Amino acid sequence: MPWLNRALRRGGRGANITAFRLPDPDPMLARLAADATLVLHFAFIAFALFGAVLALRWRWVPFVQLPAAAWGIYVELSGRLCPLTNVENHFRALAGQGGYSESFIERYLLNIVYPEGLTREIQYVLAAIVVVANVVIYGVVLRRRGR
Repeated sequence: MPWLNRALRRGGRGANITAFRLPDPDPMLARLAADATLVLHFAFIAFALFGAVLALRWRWVPFVQLPAAAWGIYVELSGRLCPLTNVENHFRALAGQGGYSESFIERYLLNIVYPEGLTREIQYVLAAIVVVANVVIYGVVLRRRGR
């Protein structure tokens, strides 16, 4: 960071680095970043669940999709929040909006699929759905490639 080195030299020994302050973010840009993160999150979930279908067309897809599916399974089985949830909350806070404390699935998908609330049992079911969907789709892919 050349600008920081120059500023420290001008300030002499023991210059106060905290005097440098980043400008406040534009709330509109922060909201757009939060919305973009939300779209990315939806796309990631769809790719983890159904991305194996793309392997019918491109042979390299399993090298990307299987780790994505494994991550989705891990998040569901461990009960952790996906890092994208934290990123979206951060941008929502910068935009002056309230973030959310529950997981992405609880916030956006659970109200559609499971209106009563996310339990550990439901998370196990969701993880199983990801596993079964990928096993079935890759079974079809392998069978078609074998012909």
